[in-house]
Amino acid sequence: MSKVPRWIGRLGAGLTEMSERLDERRAEVEKETSDAPADDSPPVPAQTPDHVPPPPEYAPAVAARPDPAVAVPWGMRVAAEAGWRLLVLAGTVWVLMRVISAVQLVVLAFVAALLITALLQPTVARLTRYGVPRGLATALTAILGFVVMGLIGWFVTWQVMENIDNLSNQVQDGIDELRKWLLHSPFHVTPKQINEIAKNLREAVGANTDQITSAGLEGVTVIVEALTGILLTMFSTLFLLYDGRRIWEWTLKLVPSAARPGVAGAGPRAWRTLTAYVRGTVIVALIDAIFIGLGIYFLDVPMAVPLAVFIFLFAFIPLVGAVVSGALAVVVALVTQGVFTAVMTLAVVLAVQQIEGHILQPFILGRAVRVHPLAVVLSVAAGGMVAGIGGAVVAVPLVAVTNTVVGSLRSYSRERAVRQATTATPPTPVPTVPTVPTVPTVPTEPTVPTEPSEVPSA
Repeated sequence: MSKVPRWIGRLGAGLTEMSERLDERRAEVEKETSDAPADDSPPVPAQTPDHVPPPPEYAPAVAARPDPAVAVPWGMRVAAEAGWRLLVLAGTVWVLMRVISAVQLVVLAFVAALLITALLQPTVARLTRYGVPRGLATALTAILGFVVMGLIGWFVTWQVMENIDNLSNQVQDGIDELRKWLLHSPFHVTPKQINEIAKNLREAVGANTDQITSAGLEGVTVIVEALTGILLTMFSTLFLLYDGRRIWEWTLKLVPSAARPGVAGAGPRAWRTLTAYVRGTVIVALIDAIFIGLGIYFLDVPMAVPLAVFIFLFAFIPLVGAVVSGALAVVVALVTQGVFTAVMTLAVVLAVQQIEGHILQPFILGRAVRVHPLAVVLSVAAGGMVAGIGGAVVAVPLVAVTNTVVGSLRSYSRERAVRQATTATPPTPVPTVPTVPTVPTVPTEPTVPTEPSEVPSA
Protein backbone atom coordinates (compact mmCIF):
# COMPACT_ATOMS: atom_id res chain seq x y z
CA MET A 1 0.00 0.00 0.00
CA SER A 2 2.90 2.33 0.56
CA LYS A 3 4.05 2.02 -3.07
CA VAL A 4 0.80 3.26 -4.76
CA PRO A 5 0.86 6.86 -3.59
CA ARG A 6 4.46 7.07 -4.50
CA TRP A 7 3.66 6.06 -8.12
CA ILE A 8 0.83 8.50 -8.35
CA GLY A 9 3.13 11.29 -7.16
CA ARG A 10 5.70 10.51 -9.84
CA LEU A 11 2.96 10.51 -12.55
CA GLY A 12 1.70 13.89 -11.42
CA ALA A 13 5.20 15.29 -11.45
CA GLY A 14 5.74 14.01 -15.02
CA LEU A 15 2.51 15.54 -16.23
CA THR A 16 3.37 18.84 -14.64
CA GLU A 17 6.80 18.83 -16.30
CA MET A 18 5.23 18.05 -19.72
CA SER A 19 2.75 20.88 -19.32
CA GLU A 20 5.53 23.30 -18.58
CA ARG A 21 7.46 22.20 -21.68
CA LEU A 22 4.36 22.69 -23.89
CA ASP A 23 3.86 26.17 -22.50
CA GLU A 24 7.48 27.06 -23.25
CA ARG A 25 7.18 25.72 -26.81
CA ARG A 26 3.97 27.71 -27.38
CA ALA A 27 5.67 30.86 -26.13
CA GLU A 28 8.60 30.34 -28.53
CA VAL A 29 6.22 29.88 -31.53
CA GLU A 30 4.28 33.03 -30.70
CA LYS A 31 7.52 34.98 -30.37
CA GLU A 32 8.72 33.79 -33.82
CA THR A 33 5.36 34.73 -35.38
CA SER A 34 5.45 38.24 -33.94
CA ASP A 35 9.02 38.83 -35.15
CA ALA A 36 8.32 37.64 -38.80
CA PRO A 37 7.23 40.34 -41.47
CA ALA A 38 3.52 40.71 -42.11
CA ASP A 39 2.19 38.94 -45.24
CA ASP A 40 -0.53 40.96 -46.98
CA SER A 41 -1.22 38.36 -49.65
CA PRO A 42 -4.85 37.34 -49.79
CA PRO A 43 -5.72 34.02 -48.38
CA VAL A 44 -5.71 31.15 -50.79
CA PRO A 45 -9.30 30.27 -51.53
CA ALA A 46 -10.47 26.84 -51.06
CA GLN A 47 -10.19 24.63 -54.10
CA THR A 48 -13.57 23.93 -55.54
CA PRO A 49 -14.33 21.87 -58.63
CA ASP A 50 -15.47 25.00 -60.65
CA HIS A 51 -12.66 27.29 -59.56
CA VAL A 52 -9.66 27.87 -61.85
CA PRO A 53 -6.57 28.87 -59.88
CA PRO A 54 -4.79 32.04 -61.05
CA PRO A 55 -1.59 31.60 -63.04
CA PRO A 56 1.65 31.82 -61.12
CA GLU A 57 3.65 34.99 -61.09
CA TYR A 58 6.26 33.65 -63.50
CA ALA A 59 3.64 32.89 -66.22
CA PRO A 60 3.76 35.39 -69.22
CA ALA A 61 0.84 37.87 -69.49
CA VAL A 62 -1.42 37.26 -72.54
CA ALA A 63 -2.63 40.57 -74.16
CA ALA A 64 -6.27 40.83 -75.21
CA ARG A 65 -7.07 41.13 -78.94
CA PRO A 66 -7.77 44.77 -79.98
CA ASP A 67 -10.87 45.96 -81.84
CA PRO A 68 -10.46 45.48 -85.65
CA ALA A 69 -11.40 49.14 -86.29
CA VAL A 70 -8.59 50.22 -83.97
CA ALA A 71 -6.11 47.81 -85.50
CA VAL A 72 -6.55 49.33 -89.02
CA PRO A 73 -4.08 52.20 -89.62
CA TRP A 74 -5.53 55.70 -89.67
CA GLY A 75 -4.47 56.45 -93.26
CA MET A 76 -6.12 53.29 -94.56
CA ARG A 77 -9.32 54.10 -92.69
CA VAL A 78 -9.43 57.60 -94.20
CA ALA A 79 -8.74 56.18 -97.68
CA ALA A 80 -11.52 53.62 -97.27
CA GLU A 81 -13.98 56.26 -96.06
CA ALA A 82 -13.15 58.53 -99.00
CA GLY A 83 -13.14 55.59 -101.43
CA TRP A 84 -16.67 54.38 -100.83
CA ARG A 85 -17.98 57.94 -100.97
CA LEU A 86 -16.23 58.46 -104.30
CA LEU A 87 -17.76 55.22 -105.54
CA VAL A 88 -21.22 56.47 -104.56
CA LEU A 89 -20.62 59.78 -106.34
CA ALA A 90 -19.28 58.01 -109.44
CA GLY A 91 -22.33 55.76 -109.52
CA THR A 92 -24.63 58.75 -109.17
CA VAL A 93 -22.88 60.60 -111.99
CA TRP A 94 -22.99 57.49 -114.18
CA VAL A 95 -26.73 57.06 -113.66
CA LEU A 96 -27.27 60.77 -114.31
CA MET A 97 -25.30 60.61 -117.55
CA ARG A 98 -27.29 57.59 -118.68
CA VAL A 99 -30.53 59.44 -118.03
CA ILE A 100 -29.27 62.54 -119.87
CA SER A 101 -28.12 60.47 -122.87
CA ALA A 102 -31.56 58.85 -123.01
CA VAL A 103 -33.29 62.26 -123.20
CA GLN A 104 -30.43 64.16 -124.82
CA LEU A 105 -32.66 66.10 -127.20
CA VAL A 106 -34.89 67.38 -124.38
CA VAL A 107 -31.92 68.38 -122.23
CA LEU A 108 -30.18 70.25 -125.06
CA ALA A 109 -33.41 72.01 -125.98
CA PHE A 110 -33.98 73.14 -122.39
CA VAL A 111 -30.38 74.32 -121.99
CA ALA A 112 -30.64 76.24 -125.27
CA ALA A 113 -33.86 77.79 -123.97
CA LEU A 114 -32.04 78.86 -120.81
CA LEU A 115 -29.31 80.53 -122.88
CA ILE A 116 -31.85 82.33 -125.07
CA THR A 117 -33.85 83.36 -122.00
CA ALA A 118 -30.73 84.78 -120.40
CA LEU A 119 -30.23 86.86 -123.54
CA LEU A 120 -33.84 88.07 -123.87
CA GLN A 121 -34.91 88.40 -120.23
CA PRO A 122 -33.41 91.89 -119.71
CA THR A 123 -35.59 93.16 -122.58
CA VAL A 124 -38.71 91.70 -120.96
CA ALA A 125 -37.79 93.28 -117.62
CA ARG A 126 -37.21 96.66 -119.28
CA LEU A 127 -40.57 96.58 -121.08
CA THR A 128 -42.30 95.56 -117.84
CA ARG A 129 -40.77 98.55 -116.03
CA TYR A 130 -42.16 100.81 -118.76
CA GLY A 131 -45.67 99.60 -117.96
CA VAL A 132 -46.13 96.94 -120.64
CA PRO A 133 -48.04 93.87 -119.35
CA ARG A 134 -45.77 90.89 -118.78
CA GLY A 135 -47.57 88.65 -121.24
CA LEU A 136 -47.35 91.22 -124.03
CA ALA A 137 -43.71 92.01 -123.23
CA THR A 138 -42.87 88.29 -123.32
CA ALA A 139 -44.64 87.80 -126.65
CA LEU A 140 -43.00 90.82 -128.30
CA THR A 141 -39.51 89.89 -127.08
CA ALA A 142 -39.82 86.22 -128.05
CA ILE A 143 -41.24 86.96 -131.49
CA LEU A 144 -38.57 89.57 -132.21
CA GLY A 145 -35.78 87.27 -131.03
CA PHE A 146 -36.93 84.24 -133.03
CA VAL A 147 -37.52 86.36 -136.13
CA VAL A 148 -33.97 87.72 -135.95
CA MET A 149 -32.54 84.20 -135.54
CA GLY A 150 -34.62 82.92 -138.42
CA LEU A 151 -33.52 85.76 -140.65
CA ILE A 152 -29.88 85.05 -139.87
CA GLY A 153 -30.32 81.37 -140.78
CA TRP A 154 -32.22 82.23 -143.97
CA PHE A 155 -29.58 84.77 -144.99
CA VAL A 156 -26.75 82.28 -144.55
CA THR A 157 -28.59 79.63 -146.57
CA TRP A 158 -29.45 82.13 -149.31
CA GLN A 159 -25.87 83.35 -149.60
CA VAL A 160 -24.53 79.80 -149.81
CA MET A 161 -27.05 78.81 -152.48
CA GLU A 162 -26.36 81.96 -154.50
CA ASN A 163 -22.60 81.54 -154.45
CA ILE A 164 -22.32 77.75 -154.61
CA ASP A 165 -21.81 77.67 -158.38
CA ASN A 166 -19.25 80.44 -158.35
CA LEU A 167 -17.56 78.84 -155.35
CA SER A 168 -17.33 75.44 -157.05
CA ASN A 169 -15.72 77.04 -160.12
CA GLN A 170 -13.27 78.93 -157.96
CA VAL A 171 -12.50 75.73 -156.02
CA GLN A 172 -11.80 73.93 -159.30
CA ASP A 173 -9.51 76.73 -160.40
CA GLY A 174 -7.80 76.65 -157.05
CA ILE A 175 -7.22 72.91 -157.34
CA ASP A 176 -5.67 73.41 -160.80
CA GLU A 177 -3.40 76.12 -159.43
CA LEU A 178 -2.46 73.89 -156.52
CA ARG A 179 -1.61 71.11 -159.00
CA LYS A 180 0.61 73.42 -161.01
CA TRP A 181 2.30 74.65 -157.85
CA LEU A 182 2.99 71.07 -156.76
CA LEU A 183 4.51 70.25 -160.16
CA HIS A 184 6.89 73.20 -159.92
CA SER A 185 7.46 73.01 -156.15
CA PRO A 186 10.64 71.80 -154.41
CA PHE A 187 8.80 68.59 -153.45
CA HIS A 188 9.36 67.15 -156.97
CA VAL A 189 5.84 65.84 -157.37
CA THR A 190 5.27 64.18 -160.75
CA PRO A 191 2.05 64.20 -162.82
CA LYS A 192 1.81 60.43 -162.34
CA GLN A 193 1.67 60.81 -158.56
CA ILE A 194 -1.04 63.48 -158.83
CA ASN A 195 -3.09 61.25 -161.12
CA GLU A 196 -2.70 58.37 -158.67
CA ILE A 197 -4.00 60.55 -155.84
CA ALA A 198 -7.02 61.63 -157.92
CA LYS A 199 -7.70 57.99 -158.92
CA ASN A 200 -7.56 56.85 -155.31
CA LEU A 201 -10.02 59.58 -154.32
CA ARG A 202 -12.47 58.52 -157.08
CA GLU A 203 -12.20 54.87 -156.02
CA ALA A 204 -12.75 55.77 -152.38
CA VAL A 205 -15.90 57.71 -153.28
CA GLY A 206 -17.18 54.87 -155.45
CA ALA A 207 -16.50 52.24 -152.77
CA ASN A 208 -18.31 54.26 -150.08
CA THR A 209 -21.44 55.05 -152.10
CA ASP A 210 -23.63 52.98 -149.78
CA GLN A 211 -22.25 54.72 -146.72
CA ILE A 212 -22.82 58.12 -148.33
CA THR A 213 -26.42 57.14 -149.08
CA SER A 214 -27.00 55.95 -145.52
CA ALA A 215 -25.46 59.18 -144.26
CA GLY A 216 -27.98 61.07 -146.39
CA LEU A 217 -30.82 59.08 -144.83
CA GLU A 218 -29.41 59.78 -141.37
CA GLY A 219 -29.31 63.43 -142.37
CA VAL A 220 -33.09 63.34 -142.78
CA THR A 221 -33.41 61.96 -139.24
CA VAL A 222 -31.10 64.67 -137.97
CA ILE A 223 -33.25 67.33 -139.65
CA VAL A 224 -36.39 65.93 -137.98
CA GLU A 225 -34.67 65.89 -134.59
CA ALA A 226 -33.40 69.43 -135.16
CA LEU A 227 -36.91 70.67 -135.92
CA THR A 228 -38.23 68.94 -132.80
CA GLY A 229 -35.50 70.51 -130.72
CA ILE A 230 -36.25 73.96 -132.17
CA LEU A 231 -39.93 73.65 -131.25
CA LEU A 232 -39.08 72.50 -127.72
CA THR A 233 -36.64 75.38 -127.36
CA MET A 234 -39.24 77.91 -128.47
CA PHE A 235 -41.91 76.67 -126.05
CA SER A 236 -39.44 76.43 -123.16
CA THR A 237 -38.19 79.95 -123.85
CA LEU A 238 -41.73 81.37 -123.81
CA PHE A 239 -42.56 79.79 -120.46
CA LEU A 240 -39.22 80.72 -118.91
CA LEU A 241 -39.61 84.35 -119.98
CA TYR A 242 -43.17 84.61 -118.72
CA ASP A 243 -43.15 82.46 -115.59
CA GLY A 244 -39.50 81.99 -114.70
CA ARG A 245 -39.79 83.22 -111.11
CA ARG A 246 -42.60 80.83 -110.17
CA ILE A 247 -40.78 77.96 -111.87
CA TRP A 248 -37.74 78.74 -109.71
CA GLU A 249 -39.87 78.92 -106.54
CA TRP A 250 -41.41 75.54 -107.37
CA THR A 251 -37.94 74.09 -107.95
CA LEU A 252 -36.86 75.28 -104.49
CA LYS A 253 -39.60 73.12 -102.96
CA LEU A 254 -37.72 70.03 -104.18
CA VAL A 255 -34.66 71.02 -102.12
CA PRO A 256 -34.48 69.87 -98.46
CA SER A 257 -35.56 72.58 -96.04
CA ALA A 258 -32.17 72.68 -94.31
CA ALA A 259 -30.38 73.53 -97.59
CA ARG A 260 -33.13 75.69 -99.07
CA PRO A 261 -31.83 79.10 -97.86
CA GLY A 262 -28.39 78.47 -99.33
CA VAL A 263 -29.79 77.31 -102.68
CA ALA A 264 -32.22 80.24 -102.75
CA GLY A 265 -29.28 82.63 -102.40
CA ALA A 266 -27.14 80.80 -104.99
CA GLY A 267 -29.86 80.82 -107.66
CA PRO A 268 -29.87 84.58 -108.44
CA ARG A 269 -26.07 84.64 -108.49
CA ALA A 270 -25.98 81.75 -110.94
CA TRP A 271 -28.54 83.49 -113.15
CA ARG A 272 -26.51 86.70 -113.16
CA THR A 273 -23.43 84.71 -114.17
CA LEU A 274 -25.30 83.00 -117.00
CA THR A 275 -26.74 86.31 -118.23
CA ALA A 276 -23.33 87.98 -118.16
CA TYR A 277 -21.78 85.05 -120.04
CA VAL A 278 -24.39 84.96 -122.80
CA ARG A 279 -24.45 88.73 -123.25
CA GLY A 280 -20.66 89.01 -123.26
CA THR A 281 -20.28 86.09 -125.67
CA VAL A 282 -22.80 87.62 -128.09
CA ILE A 283 -20.98 90.96 -128.06
CA VAL A 284 -17.55 89.35 -128.54
CA ALA A 285 -18.83 87.06 -131.32
CA LEU A 286 -20.45 90.01 -133.09
CA ILE A 287 -17.22 92.02 -132.98
CA ASP A 288 -15.22 89.04 -134.29
CA ALA A 289 -17.67 88.44 -137.12
CA ILE A 290 -17.72 92.11 -138.17
CA PHE A 291 -13.97 92.65 -138.23
CA ILE A 292 -13.02 89.28 -139.75
CA GLY A 293 -15.85 89.64 -142.28
CA LEU A 294 -14.62 93.08 -143.30
CA GLY A 295 -11.07 91.77 -143.61
CA ILE A 296 -11.93 88.85 -145.88
CA TYR A 297 -14.34 91.07 -147.85
CA PHE A 298 -11.57 93.53 -148.73
CA LEU A 299 -9.35 90.56 -149.63
CA ASP A 300 -11.98 89.50 -152.23
CA VAL A 301 -12.63 86.16 -150.56
CA PRO A 302 -15.94 84.77 -151.87
CA MET A 303 -18.92 84.35 -149.49
CA ALA A 304 -17.48 86.83 -147.01
CA VAL A 305 -20.87 87.45 -145.37
CA PRO A 306 -21.77 83.76 -144.84
CA LEU A 307 -18.28 83.17 -143.47
CA ALA A 308 -18.77 86.07 -141.06
CA VAL A 309 -22.05 84.50 -139.89
CA PHE A 310 -20.30 81.17 -139.39
CA ILE A 311 -17.62 82.95 -137.35
CA PHE A 312 -20.36 84.51 -135.21
CA LEU A 313 -22.04 81.15 -134.56
CA PHE A 314 -18.82 79.24 -133.89
CA ALA A 315 -17.74 81.91 -131.40
CA PHE A 316 -20.17 80.36 -128.90
CA ILE A 317 -17.78 77.39 -128.67
CA PRO A 318 -14.83 78.82 -126.70
CA LEU A 319 -11.33 78.31 -128.12
CA VAL A 320 -12.32 75.51 -130.51
CA GLY A 321 -14.95 77.54 -132.38
CA ALA A 322 -12.55 80.38 -133.14
CA VAL A 323 -9.96 77.95 -134.51
CA VAL A 324 -12.47 76.08 -136.69
CA SER A 325 -14.12 79.20 -138.13
CA GLY A 326 -10.75 80.86 -138.78
CA ALA A 327 -9.42 77.71 -140.49
CA LEU A 328 -12.55 77.57 -142.67
CA ALA A 329 -12.00 81.16 -143.83
CA VAL A 330 -8.32 80.45 -144.56
CA VAL A 331 -9.15 77.30 -146.56
CA VAL A 332 -11.74 79.14 -148.66
CA ALA A 333 -9.22 81.91 -149.33
CA LEU A 334 -6.55 79.35 -150.25
CA VAL A 335 -8.61 77.38 -152.77
CA THR A 336 -10.17 80.47 -154.34
CA GLN A 337 -7.60 83.28 -154.25
CA GLY A 338 -4.27 81.60 -153.71
CA VAL A 339 -1.56 81.37 -151.10
CA PHE A 340 -1.00 85.12 -150.59
CA THR A 341 -4.67 85.80 -149.89
CA ALA A 342 -4.78 82.80 -147.52
CA VAL A 343 -1.78 84.14 -145.58
CA MET A 344 -3.37 87.58 -145.32
CA THR A 345 -6.65 86.02 -144.16
CA LEU A 346 -4.76 84.06 -141.52
CA ALA A 347 -3.10 87.30 -140.34
CA VAL A 348 -6.49 89.02 -140.05
CA VAL A 349 -8.00 86.10 -138.13
CA LEU A 350 -5.07 85.88 -135.70
CA ALA A 351 -5.03 89.65 -135.10
CA VAL A 352 -8.75 89.77 -134.30
CA GLN A 353 -8.53 86.71 -132.03
CA GLN A 354 -5.60 88.19 -130.12
CA ILE A 355 -7.56 91.42 -129.56
CA GLU A 356 -10.53 89.33 -128.44
CA GLY A 357 -8.57 87.21 -125.97
CA HIS A 358 -6.55 90.02 -124.37
CA ILE A 359 -8.91 93.02 -124.52
CA LEU A 360 -12.52 92.18 -125.37
CA GLN A 361 -13.18 89.21 -123.10
CA PRO A 362 -11.53 90.66 -119.95
CA PHE A 363 -13.24 94.02 -120.53
CA ILE A 364 -16.71 92.76 -121.46
CA LEU A 365 -17.01 89.64 -119.34
CA GLY A 366 -14.93 90.97 -116.48
CA ARG A 367 -15.11 88.94 -113.30
CA ALA A 368 -18.63 87.68 -113.88
CA VAL A 369 -17.31 84.51 -115.51
CA ARG A 370 -14.09 83.32 -113.85
CA VAL A 371 -13.12 79.98 -115.41
CA HIS A 372 -9.53 78.84 -115.84
CA PRO A 373 -8.46 78.20 -119.47
CA LEU A 374 -7.62 74.58 -118.62
CA ALA A 375 -11.15 74.09 -117.27
CA VAL A 376 -12.51 75.64 -120.48
CA VAL A 377 -10.53 73.26 -122.71
CA LEU A 378 -11.42 70.17 -120.66
CA SER A 379 -15.10 71.10 -120.39
CA VAL A 380 -15.40 71.77 -124.13
CA ALA A 381 -13.69 68.46 -124.92
CA ALA A 382 -15.90 66.53 -122.47
CA GLY A 383 -19.07 68.25 -123.72
CA GLY A 384 -18.17 67.48 -127.33
CA MET A 385 -17.52 63.82 -126.52
CA VAL A 386 -20.80 63.47 -124.62
CA ALA A 387 -23.23 65.48 -126.77
CA GLY A 388 -21.39 66.70 -129.86
CA ILE A 389 -21.56 70.35 -130.88
CA GLY A 390 -24.44 71.07 -128.50
CA GLY A 391 -22.46 69.71 -125.56
CA ALA A 392 -19.45 71.82 -126.53
CA VAL A 393 -21.65 74.94 -126.63
CA VAL A 394 -23.23 74.44 -123.19
CA ALA A 395 -20.13 73.06 -121.44
CA VAL A 396 -18.51 76.39 -120.53
CA PRO A 397 -21.65 78.16 -119.22
CA LEU A 398 -22.44 75.04 -117.21
CA VAL A 399 -18.97 75.11 -115.64
CA ALA A 400 -19.24 78.86 -114.98
CA VAL A 401 -22.64 78.50 -113.30
CA THR A 402 -21.42 75.52 -111.24
CA ASN A 403 -18.42 77.52 -110.09
CA THR A 404 -20.68 80.38 -109.00
CA VAL A 405 -23.09 78.06 -107.17
CA VAL A 406 -20.28 76.28 -105.30
CA GLY A 407 -18.72 79.60 -104.26
CA SER A 408 -22.07 80.93 -103.08
CA LEU A 409 -22.84 77.82 -101.04
CA ARG A 410 -19.38 77.94 -99.47
CA SER A 411 -19.87 81.59 -98.48
CA TYR A 412 -23.30 80.82 -97.04
CA SER A 413 -21.91 77.91 -95.03
CA ARG A 414 -19.12 80.10 -93.65
CA GLU A 415 -21.51 82.90 -92.69
CA ARG A 416 -23.86 80.42 -91.07
CA ALA A 417 -21.02 78.96 -89.00
CA VAL A 418 -20.03 82.46 -87.88
CA ARG A 419 -23.61 83.25 -86.87
CA GLN A 420 -23.92 80.02 -84.92
CA ALA A 421 -20.63 80.66 -83.16
CA THR A 422 -21.78 84.16 -82.28
CA THR A 423 -25.10 83.01 -80.88
CA ALA A 424 -23.48 80.12 -78.99
CA THR A 425 -21.17 82.33 -76.90
CA PRO A 426 -22.30 82.44 -73.22
CA PRO A 427 -23.75 85.75 -72.07
CA THR A 428 -21.46 88.03 -70.14
CA PRO A 429 -22.29 87.98 -66.41
CA VAL A 430 -23.98 91.10 -65.13
CA PRO A 431 -21.95 92.60 -62.25
CA THR A 432 -23.93 92.61 -59.04
CA VAL A 433 -24.03 95.67 -56.83
CA PRO A 434 -22.16 94.91 -53.60
CA THR A 435 -24.35 95.09 -50.57
CA VAL A 436 -23.45 97.75 -48.01
CA PRO A 437 -22.77 96.16 -44.62
CA THR A 438 -25.21 97.21 -42.01
CA VAL A 439 -23.84 99.26 -39.13
CA PRO A 440 -24.55 97.55 -35.79
CA THR A 441 -26.79 99.61 -33.60
CA VAL A 442 -25.64 100.54 -30.11
CA PRO A 443 -27.95 99.00 -27.58
CA THR A 444 -29.71 101.64 -25.56
CA GLU A 445 -30.18 101.47 -21.84
CA PRO A 446 -33.50 100.09 -20.81
CA THR A 447 -35.90 102.74 -19.74
CA VAL A 448 -37.04 102.53 -16.19
CA PRO A 449 -40.79 102.74 -16.03
CA THR A 450 -41.85 105.78 -14.13
CA GLU A 451 -44.33 105.38 -11.40
CA PRO A 452 -47.57 107.15 -11.95
CA SER A 453 -47.66 110.42 -10.21
CA GLU A 454 -50.13 110.80 -7.53
CA VAL A 455 -53.10 112.77 -8.61
CA PRO A 456 -54.06 115.21 -5.96
CA SER A 457 -57.40 114.54 -4.66
CA ALA A 458 -59.92 117.13 -5.05
